[in-house]
Amino acid sequence: MEVDSIDCMSSSDVMDEEAVTLLHHHPSSKPHGGGAAVPPGISPAATSVHELLECPVCTNSMYPPIHQCRNGHTLCSACKTRVHNRCPTCRQELGDIRCLALEKVAESLELPCKYSSLGCPEIFPYYSKLKHEAQCNFRPYNCPYAGSECSVVGDIPFLVTHLRDDHKVDMHSGCTFNHRYVKSNPREVENATWMLTVFHCFGQYFCLHFEAFQLGMAPVYMAFLRFMGDENEARNFSYSLEVGANGRKLIWEGTPRSIRDSHRKVRDSHDGLIIQRNMALFFSGGERKELKLRVTGRIWKEQQNPESGVCIPNLCN
Repeated sequence: MEVDSIDCMSSSDVMDEEAVTLLHHHPSSKPHGGGAAVPPGISPAATSVHELLECPVCTNSMYPPIHQCRNGHTLCSACKTRVHNRCPTCRQELGDIRCLALEKVAESLELPCKYSSLGCPEIFPYYSKLKHEAQCNFRPYNCPYAGSECSVVGDIPFLVTHLRDDHKVDMHSGCTFNHRYVKSNPREVENATWMLTVFHCFGQYFCLHFEAFQLGMAPVYMAFLRFMGDENEARNFSYSLEVGANGRKLIWEGTPRSIRDSHRKVRDSHDGLIIQRNMALFFSGGERKELKLRVTGRIWKEQQNPESGVCIPNLCN
């Protein structure tokens, strides 16, 4: 799709050579034994045990089942397959020996969240830490850009700069928008995604998406908004999208989805304004040989009325 015009109104022991190779190619690898600094209140003894629980291949924390060779060297269950069932330290066959003692010791540990350096103050029992870290509000965000597999992660200010400088996304301030989409041959509908704009509104950032894809056998166009922050914050905002012509219009109102949800997850949930191609061509007018859609919208913040307890919209000027 070609965008004709856009008008906007407003993330131990020495290992042998083979194991070292595996370590260097693992995406989360780091030098063994080079863990993060210990936060205040964490005992050196706990830190030493925590180092014992670090897999020598992937350097991630080990969880049951923890495997060991006949010489007592340990590694996690995922890496047991990766090293072809041979100990990466002494090359002995691993077999199916569990290190039950180390698994039991882990139950007594309390450790900080791995995102403590990003501001998380929480300390958890060893076996509860992993579940928390998967949902920790301090964990970095994935880049929300659609249409490419971008592996960049970071906080919101970093990602805003990344979107502007690396993906060349348009940046606008204000809570209203007016976009015009033009496609010369709308009969050719292929999966295509675009992020056309990032809006700065109410001190927050929002991503507006528009794309074409096949919904079953029907070609459709879809527009939706994502919030650059967590889901609990996204619920404080609402937005509307409107498209129409010839005395008819479609209106969508909803809550922006957090960028914690992937672009594909939001699209596949159909949580946005969806227009079938025939309707889009009707809105375009003429002989229906060219797609011309104008999508307008606004973002507002829901505020609690202290007297009635009812949420009222706070419109952006």
